[in-house]
Amino acid sequence: MTKLSVNINKIATLRNSRGGNNPDLVKVALDAERFGAQGITVHPRPDERHIRYQDVYDLKKVISTEFNIEGNCTEQKFVELVLANKPSQVTLVPDAEGQLTSNHGWDTVKHQSYLKDIISDFKNAGIRVSIFVDPVAEMIEAAATTGTDRIELYTEAYASGYHRDKEKAVRPYTESAKLAGRLGLGLNAGHDLDLHNLKYFAENVPGLLEVSIGHALICDALYYGLENTIQMYLRQLAKS
Repeated sequence: MTKLSVNINKIATLRNSRGGNNPDLVKVALDAERFGAQGITVHPRPDERHIRYQDVYDLKKVISTEFNIEGNCTEQKFVELVLANKPSQVTLVPDAEGQLTSNHGWDTVKHQSYLKDIISDFKNAGIRVSIFVDPVAEMIEAAATTGTDRIELYTEAYASGYHRDKEKAVRPYTESAKLAGRLGLGLNAGHDLDLHNLKYFAENVPGLLEVSIGHALICDALYYGLENTIQMYLRQLAKS
């Protein structure tokens, strides 16, 4: 079964909107694990508008499932944060400073040399590495030369096209997954996956190891409750 990693950035956004510690980010992470999440994802940004760097240290002490830290590895402070905490996985995302949300994968051809160096640093520290890529054969093939353990397919294009033509929308991801498998790359996916489109994606993307879901899952939790929502997402990932 594909693992579900819950991104708790939106919980941190809510907390930061009023100051204090309500909701308690660490408690939410522990509850998410207790409710069935197989991982916790955070994506700290330089302005700390949601996840703060201290949150990463606090979470590292208590997370018992997989801890995944996403972020822009061109920021030295991010690199230092990851190396200091040694999560289960670091996911490298090419965000620009001040970017609202992730909106593209790495150009693994242009940045091949840089990625090889930074990935080596993380792997030497015993951290599994995944890099964010678009479902483009050239980018996946170049990713395989960087030493990364996994790629994470950026799924916004699938999500936006799902209701118009789901077969067409998923096709590049199916082909990308097959290519990744042939190249020996593990496969993750994330961005705009939700209760409507997740099951079809998981059924049609072979070798999918993990999805990271935050915004949609937290929005659904406002209606269904966090425990019930996590179980609903897990059912979408269960093999039929």
